[in-house]
This record gives sequence, C-alpha cells and structure tokens, in this order.
Amino acid sequence: MPSISDASGKARRTAGKAALAERTAASLSHGQKRQLEVAMCLATRPRILLLDEPLAGMGPEESERMLALLAELKPSHGILLIEHDMDAVFAIADRITMMVDGAAMASGTPEAIRANPDVQAAYLGEEHHG
Repeated sequence: MPSISDASGKARRTAGKAALAERTAASLSHGQKRQLEVAMCLATRPRILLLDEPLAGMGPEESERMLALLAELKPSHGILLIEHDMDAVFAIADRITMMVDGAAMASGTPEAIRANPDVQAAYLGEEHHG
C-alpha cells in the first residue's frame, strides 16, 4: 500500500501543483488554491468527487486549468459538479441536471439540455439556442 507521502505527491502531480509544493497555501492564487483543494481530495484516493462551484471566482486561464484537470480525472472518478458557469458545464459534463428552487427541471445530455425550451427560458438565454 502506498504511503501518505506517495499519495500526496501523486495527487499534487495530478492536480498540477507539484511545482508549488514548497509554497504556503496562503501565497497561492485563488485558482491554485482551488486546485490544491482537489489535490487534497485526491490524496485520499476517492472514487467520486463532489465539487461545489470549483470555478467560482476564477479568471479564464484558471478556469481552463481546472476544466483540464477535471477532464483528466473523468475516466477514473465519478464527478458531481455544482456549477453556474454553463459554458464550462456544457464543455465537461456527460449528463446535466438543471434545478429550480431545489427541484430538478430537466435532466439529460448536454445536447438535450441545450435544446430544452424550459431550460432555455430559465437559464440559457438566446446565445445558447441551437
């Protein structure tokens, strides 16, 4: 069985944070801190990641790095993602459930969600219409 040190090193490499291992968390950017949070989770070797708005407060470059990390993790981890950045959700998700007032309004593939008139009216606006 790998040691905790081995697991944390692998998690840092996977999350792209190995080069920052000697820095304190306080000195990291917001996006780097969010990736560190994912690395900390990965060190426990989970099968499922529950991520609540991992892109919140990130700029475009940091968001791209986080989406690349999530894409890398998809084949080996189940990911439940709560996110308001719909462009990011459509880019990464295989299945989407849209919620209104705590209840599911629609669930399906990104294509089905994008085409759903109720979802379009509630969330997506004209720029996402087919």
